[in-house]
Amino acid sequence: MALKVGDVIPKFTAKDADGNLFESQSIIGKKAAIIYFYPKDNTPQCTAQACGFRDNYDDFLNLDVEVIGISSDDVHSHQEFAKKYNLPFVLLSDPDKIIRNLFGVPSKIFGLLPGRVTYFVDKHGMIQIVFDSLLGMKHVAKMIQELIK
Repeated sequence: MALKVGDVIPKFTAKDADGNLFESQSIIGKKAAIIYFYPKDNTPQCTAQACGFRDNYDDFLNLDVEVIGISSDDVHSHQEFAKKYNLPFVLLSDPDKIIRNLFGVPSKIFGLLPGRVTYFVDKHGMIQIVFDSLLGMKHVAKMIQELIK
């Protein structure tokens, strides 16, 4: 069952791009967050999306909003991706799709492609916005439109 506006996100842990254990409650409950699920590092749409969040990261931080990207890529892939594109935010590795399944992120194109869904979560962990589109930059534009008016 997919999480929707008004739901409180479940607690989760995952390894970040440096191989450290990230616990969701280290941010959730303290500040708001954009949590975005994307299919794969170094693909055109995913790279554009990550760079879009990077380019607006300071604006999000000024609103006390953290950005967290999640895909099934491994820690090494995330590390290379973050370094190559100077990504300043957290990238989490979800190789077994545990977090993706907790959120209920659907697959696309006959189940062949992991879905791309972005959540805006307030500082209490309650989902305020859910945005689902295969086009990565639409996610960035939607968060800017809703948060940086």
